[in-house]
Amino acid sequence: MVLGIESSAAAASAAVVKGGRLLGQFYCNTAMTHSQTLLPMAEGLLRSLGMTCGDLDLLAVSAGPGSFTGVRIGVSCVKGIAFPYDTPCCGVSTLEAIACGGLGWEGCVLCAVMDARCGQVYNALFRVEKGALQRLTADRALAIEALEEECKGFGPSLVLLGDGAALCHKTFSQWGARLAPEGQRYQQAASVAFLGQEKAQAGLAVSAAELAPVYLRLPQAERELKRKREGNLR
Repeated sequence: MVLGIESSAAAASAAVVKGGRLLGQFYCNTAMTHSQTLLPMAEGLLRSLGMTCGDLDLLAVSAGPGSFTGVRIGVSCVKGIAFPYDTPCCGVSTLEAIACGGLGWEGCVLCAVMDARCGQVYNALFRVEKGALQRLTADRALAIEALEEECKGFGPSLVLLGDGAALCHKTFSQWGARLAPEGQRYQQAASVAFLGQEKAQAGLAVSAAELAPVYLRLPQAERELKRKREGNLR
């Protein structure tokens, strides 16, 4: 029994899966912060399924990349649920969870992309082969222009997903890249739960104490402080 938590972008969701079956999912995309919605959402889902936190065998969370605050809240939420029961945890790549929405695009290259601001995106590329994801790149942060140059050769076989997909499609569409439909474009907790289950079966689960976020780059405040310090040294 796996509880998946997703809060890496504007929306938040919680899902419970068992084996290959989705038992339930709550999804919320409002102006309220994840600190207000995420834990009540998870508690409400478990209650509606007649379950408690003690019934869970595994907790999975999108550990990044994504919104620094959103990722921290999701990881903290999972830690809080896991500690009292010593429940194993799995951190899942947000970009891989995004790519799961494109599993129906057989033979295509999925470009999972999140807006990282300042002209950059978080990205990973995957190919869909026999209904499964084959990773082509590691998760990375790079300039939109660099991503476009790398992806041009895929032409119409490239499908854009994630909250940065529409932004990239403005220029990528000129050489044939496609935009995934709204209903398939964004990460959801169900995908996080299924991916977490796969990682646990591969022996990659960790304790709540070991679970950590993956940021790929420093938060903006730290980047600005670093620039100031470097400027003072000059």
